[in-house]
Amino acid sequence: MKREGDGMETKETLQLRQARQRIEAMDADLSESMFTGVSLSGAKFYDVNFSGALIENCNLAGVSAENVNLAGAQILDADLTGASIAKSAMEGMTIDGILVAELFAAYRDAHRKAN
Repeated sequence: MKREGDGMETKETLQLRQARQRIEAMDADLSESMFTGVSLSGAKFYDVNFSGALIENCNLAGVSAENVNLAGAQILDADLTGASIAKSAMEGMTIDGILVAELFAAYRDAHRKAN
């Protein structure tokens, strides 16, 4: 069975249970795949489309994300201790409903008055 437009054949669901398996997937469509109770520690993802993906109850400690598109992403009930965001477009970004640009402006204003 082929999905329209991509020329790739859709195969039956591959199930791995209680297995230790290294997987190399290149030029593959794994859309709608599900990973539950899986360790992907040390995994590397390059040029991957995660749009519409759900990441829930996952340990992302120590994850490094570079050159990623998080437009419209939602992060809820997260431990962001020690997290860092740098060299990033933050237009329209909010933290607890407050625009980050407004937070930066208030911070700069408070520090300007203190000096």
